Amino acid sequence: MRRLSILGATGSIGDSTLDVVSRHPDRYQVAALAAHRNVARLAALCRRHRPALAAMLDADAALELERSLAGSGIGTRVLGGVDGLVAAATLPEADTVVAAIVGAAGLDPTIAAARAGKRILIANKETLVIGGALFMRAVRDGGATLLPLDSEHNALFQCLPPGYDGDAAAAGVVRLVLTASGGPFRTRALADLAHVTPGEACAHPNWTMGRKISVDSATMMNKGLEVIEAHWLFGAQRSAIDVVVHPQSVIHSMVEFADGSVLAQLGHPDMRTPIAQALAWPGRIESGAPRLDFAALAALTFEPPDLARFPCLALAYDALAAGGSAPAMLNAANAVSVAAFLGGRAAFPAIAATCAETLARLPNRPVVELGDALAADAQARQLARQILDLPPDAGGVPLAA
Repeated sequence: MRRLSILGATGSIGDSTLDVVSRHPDRYQVAALAAHRNVARLAALCRRHRPALAAMLDADAALELERSLAGSGIGTRVLGGVDGLVAAATLPEADTVVAAIVGAAGLDPTIAAARAGKRILIANKETLVIGGALFMRAVRDGGATLLPLDSEHNALFQCLPPGYDGDAAAAGVVRLVLTASGGPFRTRALADLAHVTPGEACAHPNWTMGRKISVDSATMMNKGLEVIEAHWLFGAQRSAIDVVVHPQSVIHSMVEFADGSVLAQLGHPDMRTPIAQALAWPGRIESGAPRLDFAALAALTFEPPDLARFPCLALAYDALAAGGSAPAMLNAANAVSVAAFLGGRAAFPAIAATCAETLARLPNRPVVELGDALAADAQARQLARQILDLPPDAGGVPLAA
C-alpha cells in the first residue's frame, strides 16, 4: 500500500491521479491533499478520500476549507500557506508525493519532499527550470526517488535503459527527441496571431489541460521548458536534446542510441498513462486510458519546429545554454506575459517579445542557492510588468509568495 500526498489535487494532473488511484484502492491511499484556492473542490475531495492533512496555498482559503470540513467527522487537519504545502510534502505517513502544483509555488514543497527522501512523481516544471541544480542535489542528498509525470519525460524515462544514471556515453544514448503537437496555431497565418483570443489559445487539439499550460503549448514555451527539464532529469546536453512537431500526439518522445536504434513510447494522449506508469513503477497497472487502434491511426507525421512561429522555443534553448539565472528569468517573464494575455491585457505575440526583452535587459547571474533564484524571479517579473505596462501585483504568484 502506497500512501500519497498530492500537491495540486484540484488541477488536471490531480484529477487524473485520483482517477487512477480510485481504480486501485488495494494499492493506494491518499494521505494528504493540497491546492491553491479551490475550496469547494478540495473539500469534496477531502470528504471522499479522508486524508490526514489538507493544505491550501491561499491562507484565507485554508480557513474557509477548515470551516467547511468542521463537523464532518473525517478528522482532516487543515494548514495554509507555503508551510502548509511543505507539511503535506513531508508528511511522515506519505511515502509518495505527486508534485503537480502549477507554477513557482511548487518549488519549496517539492525540494522539501526531496530532502525528506520521498518517492517524487514530478509534474511541476518550475522546480527543474528555476532550481534544477538545487533540486537534483536535494534528490541525491535526501535519497529520494524521482519519476517524471510529464508525458514527454515519462516517455524518455521508459525508453532509456533501466538504471540509467545520466551517463549517456556509457548507455550508448546519443539523442533525446521530445515531440510537440504544435498546439492550436501550428498552421495559422503568422499575421493572424496578433488577433487570437485566449479561448482559441486554450483549445488544444489533443490534450485537456489548464489555461496556463495550454497557452504555453500554443507558444511552444512548454516544449522549451521541457528541454531544460530534460537536461536536469537525464543529464543530457543542449546539443543532444531535439524537438520535433508531431501533430497526432501519439509518440510522446524518443531516444536514439549509438547503434542507430530509436526507441519510442506511444500511447493515447491521456495523462493517466504516464501517471499510472510512475505510480506503479517498476510494475504496471491499468490506467483507464483508451487503447491505441493502430489501424485507425492511418498516419503519423513529423515536421521541424518553425522558430519564426514559435520563438519561445529558441529562447528556452538560449536560456539553457546561458545557464545561471536565465531559465528562472525566462520562466518568470513568461508567467507574467501569459497572465496578461489571458486577462486581455496583452496580445499573443507579446508573450515571446516580453520574454526576449526581459532576458536581453537583465544580467545573467549564478544561482548558487535558492535565494539567487528567488531574486532573479522577482526581478524578471518586475521588468516584465513594466514592459507590458501592468500594475505591480499583476502576473501570477511570485516565487517567494
